[in-house]
Amino acid sequence: MADAVVQPSDETEDAGLPEAFARALADYERHLVSERDLAPHTVRAYLTDVSSALDHASRLGHEELGALNLRVLRSWLALQHTRGKARATLARRASAVRVFTAWLARTGRTPEDVGASLLSPKLPKSLPPVLRADEARDLLNAAAEQVEQAGESEEAAPVALRDVAVLEVLYATGIRVGELVGLDLDDVDRERQVLRVFGKGRKERTVPYGRPAAQALEAWLSRGRPTLLVPGSGPALFLGVRGRRLDPRVARDLVHRRLADVPGAPDMGPHGLRHTAATHLLEGGADLRSVQELLGHSSMATTQLYTHVTTDRLRRAYRQAHPRA
Repeated sequence: MADAVVQPSDETEDAGLPEAFARALADYERHLVSERDLAPHTVRAYLTDVSSALDHASRLGHEELGALNLRVLRSWLALQHTRGKARATLARRASAVRVFTAWLARTGRTPEDVGASLLSPKLPKSLPPVLRADEARDLLNAAAEQVEQAGESEEAAPVALRDVAVLEVLYATGIRVGELVGLDLDDVDRERQVLRVFGKGRKERTVPYGRPAAQALEAWLSRGRPTLLVPGSGPALFLGVRGRRLDPRVARDLVHRRLADVPGAPDMGPHGLRHTAATHLLEGGADLRSVQELLGHSSMATTQLYTHVTTDRLRRAYRQAHPRA
């Protein structure tokens, strides 16, 4: 990692990049948006990390894509490490650059994929927090009680109905918060009780939901959504208080707030409910392949994390209950 003799910035500096780098970065942005159909925040994250690496290379005196090599990329990561970047940040940035260099090689912009051998820092494997079945039940019951307390209030009642539907759908399906807020009315098949979900890269999948979620959706669609509807609402399934499509930040906030009403429950956002749904499915006897399809994981290895969660729970229960544990 001896190339880090200059002190380049580790943030995006695309305005000052050499022409070849800037042109490649612009083409890559079009690829991420048009061909991979990634979400705007995902595109920004990729471009920031790649731009940082290219800026590092340019400050080392390189101006052509062919000059990118493994030593340059390693020195870029080494510099960030010396500046105290967290392992998770370094791992994410290394991954982003590997995707970029693979695209450079695949499109003929470089003769080989120079980032294929760029290693990421190893991250400690931590089990995601999940709710117990009784905690999940208490969460949903507490949200339902808010509907009763709201009564006929024109302001509180529709929001309370929406919150119950959001929580029920997140727990029933394990979908991501971005997938939830992206749902339109025609993505809900109320007769078959399934959702059409567009995941990462706009990959479509069909996800079932159960009777409680169906009842919550029915109440929201018949009594809640019409109250919040405005001319600009469009086909969005879930609406905010001003009638626009529900913002992901609002969905995250409502999960945190509702969980605060459940004694002893860990604080988590919508992704925690995704972990919880997967864990409870496996504990209930669902096979790993079905859970993979439900969650929209491209790799079985990602889904297998939840087997560790259920095994960890079993081990704790054994230690607590068995006389010779």
